[in-house]
Amino acid sequence: MSTSTSTNQGTLADANANARPFTGLITRDREPENLEFPFSALSSWIMPNEQFFVRSHFPVPKVDLQTWRLEVEGLVDKPVSLTLEELRGMPSRSVTMVLECAGNSRIFLNPKVSGLQWELGAVGNTEWTGVPLSEVLKKAGVKAGAVEVVLEGMDRGEIKKEPVSPGKISYARSISLTKAMSPEVILAYQMNGEDLTPAHGFPVRAIVPGHYGMASVKWLNRIILLDREFRGYFQTTDYTYWNKQDGMPVQLFPVSEIEVKAEISRPGLHEVVPADSVYRMFGAAWTGESDVVKVEVSTDGAKSWQPAQLLGDPVRYAWRLWEYHWSTPSQPGRYTVMARATDAHGNTQPMDRDMHRGTYVITHVQPIDVQVRKVNGASSMDSYAI
Repeated sequence: MSTSTSTNQGTLADANANARPFTGLITRDREPENLEFPFSALSSWIMPNEQFFVRSHFPVPKVDLQTWRLEVEGLVDKPVSLTLEELRGMPSRSVTMVLECAGNSRIFLNPKVSGLQWELGAVGNTEWTGVPLSEVLKKAGVKAGAVEVVLEGMDRGEIKKEPVSPGKISYARSISLTKAMSPEVILAYQMNGEDLTPAHGFPVRAIVPGHYGMASVKWLNRIILLDREFRGYFQTTDYTYWNKQDGMPVQLFPVSEIEVKAEISRPGLHEVVPADSVYRMFGAAWTGESDVVKVEVSTDGAKSWQPAQLLGDPVRYAWRLWEYHWSTPSQPGRYTVMARATDAHGNTQPMDRDMHRGTYVITHVQPIDVQVRKVNGASSMDSYAI
């Protein structure tokens, strides 16, 4: 699924009309390195590599390409061991998709919870190039009975909290064989046409469109096919949530598919907005295995909602930028603005947080408080506001 970005970028030429200058990623943790994009600096449909957020569970591993191999094993007819050169010699494809950390927007949880305190910027939309995972699995031959595909990275570390790990473990997640065989799931070695950087998973990372970022395992070097559910730490203890199915006791389920969500880029939290003017609100919306069909905006604390304009053309698995021209109040004061998205399946962002989601899947409508003030020289069509 090679996706052209020119149509969207051309249509969204004014996306940076009131963008804040990008001054660097925000450090949320130094070791391992976790860096957030300042969402108010969003200015394009495709996010440049240097602006893309970084999520690491363990330190970045050292990679020696002379010895690095991608191993495919488990329920396969023939185990496969591929060098990077061999992998890059296979037919490739490009996929443009939104990648969101499952803990993105954690600062909006009250009371405060553990974990990295992401604001709005642990998310990005970019183009990935690599080999379809399905082609690598076909090369190995999938045996009857296989149901899950484990993706294991080279990054390793100890889990210090209960249950404490028995020494260092590798970061690993699994996806269903059905999802693994989907053509959009790739083993990426490039990001926006450039080789992956160490922070983004060099030499190869998995890219799993429609799923939260924890499924897109970085520094990938091992693929294992199983005939049962994978019981790894990041599948059963971390990145899980409580859910109840009809007739069954309450269970822990692994976080998987992205849920529909809209975020406001501008105005930013606590931004000063000119009174009695027209301010161009701007943001992005996305979902998992569907398409965003509507974004609505409230400028009065959810008392009323108005339709925003969707920008560009819809691209499956990519985000959709949107805008709304807000006629700001003449009365100065504190105001709360919100945005909510609806997908093609009829799912709309909820107003209230489902507490059983723990510290993940934070998709409830997020209030952005701003200060409306009289600004000298501002008019209803002031370039500052538009």
